[in-house]
Amino acid sequence: MAEQTTSSIVINAEPASVMAVIADFPAYPQWVQGVKVADVVVDGPEGRAEQVYFELDASPIKDQYTLGYDWHGHHAVRWNLVEGKMLKTMDGAYELVGRDDGSTEVTYRLAVDISIPMIGMLKRKAEKVIIDTALKGLKKRVESLA
Repeated sequence: MAEQTTSSIVINAEPASVMAVIADFPAYPQWVQGVKVADVVVDGPEGRAEQVYFELDASPIKDQYTLGYDWHGHHAVRWNLVEGKMLKTMDGAYELVGRDDGSTEVTYRLAVDISIPMIGMLKRKAEKVIIDTALKGLKKRVESLA
């Protein structure tokens, strides 16, 4: 990934539990702010999605797009944009590291480029808001299911 934004959070659950929530795309509209639809369009190995179609309404970005996923057990998942209307690039990753106390440190990396001009500083700020919101939502979702 080129210019990217990164943030981390600790979730009180094992990596497998965290990754199960990440892989449950149909549930995203329940906990991911701005995601209205998340439909698996291509199934991948081990029952995890290879491609997912999203409808997003998170001001200032409103788009319909498909992401391709590359899974690495319970340790990482990476994605990239397959197609989008407003988005030109969306490369990201969740990286999970189990900790001795049974919790998991989750690092989210994201690089986004959209088809409308946006100053780099504003783009990084938007990425930071997306990441922080996603990590807090993931933590809340995983811990509520534990």
